[in-house]
Amino acid sequence: MGYKIVLTVQAKEMLTAIPDRRIREKIGCRIDGLSNDPEKQGKALTGDLAGYRSIRAAGQRYRILYRVERKEVVVLVVAIGIRKEGSRSDLYHLAAKLFRLKLLGSPKSSRKKKR
Repeated sequence: MGYKIVLTVQAKEMLTAIPDRRIREKIGCRIDGLSNDPEKQGKALTGDLAGYRSIRAAGQRYRILYRVERKEVVVLVVAIGIRKEGSRSDLYHLAAKLFRLKLLGSPKSSRKKKR
């Protein structure tokens, strides 16, 4: 069974902000690959981001944060960026901040369009 891929507004902005077209394409291919068995890919996150998963993309530097909605057969991509542990620009730091600000809301409120 294939899952529908949905990017939040924030994830789409993060993806378009990546200056290198080749990296954007690689990330796009990795996102498309989430349509098959997304729960078997990536790793489950903990803490503020419990319920979300993270998968590496584009040469292992970039991460894609997503949540699987089984009832709706949807993979909701919520954030895309570089892992820089200890930095304010670290993807997990930014995603936790978005979560606290309630910008990583439910998929019903943040759906944009099918990728």
